[in-house]
Amino acid sequence: MNIRQPPLSSPIEEKIAWAEDFHERFGSKFFKDRTIIDLLDRLKKTVQNSRQEMTAAGIAKLCSECERNEGGSCCGNGMENNYNGWLLLINLLLNVRLPRKRHDPKSCFFLGKTGCILLARHVICVNYICKKITDRIDPQAIKALRKKEGEELNTLFLLHENVKKICHL
Repeated sequence: MNIRQPPLSSPIEEKIAWAEDFHERFGSKFFKDRTIIDLLDRLKKTVQNSRQEMTAAGIAKLCSECERNEGGSCCGNGMENNYNGWLLLINLLLNVRLPRKRHDPKSCFFLGKTGCILLARHVICVNYICKKITDRIDPQAIKALRKKEGEELNTLFLLHENVKKICHL
């Protein structure tokens, strides 16, 4: 099995092409593994829980307003460079359709009209909250969000490790 992925410094289109090729050639192998199936289901739930917590705290609204009114910066052009082929492959296993082009030239390749299109996100994309938000949101709401984000990232880590184990890495 050819698992050699492009270097992290490669263009995002090259990393997407690797993930799509790998998924097409070997994706069914992952769906024969009960642990992978269970972790994919668990990740979907933890992502949903994190995003619901973010919305309930008012953070999603503030981020959206910042992006729309102030040009944002958290999800700016170049953030996609943090993504490697394995993380993109996990998104494909989650039935995420990876984009062919950037929605907005100033934004991350994965930022769509209504937010991030990825389910499995890089740790910085999950955890980063700017000072403007931490100054305006109740610390208890942020604490609750951090707990949900921790569950999401822990599940993603386990999934990532199990995907690589199936590939004998």
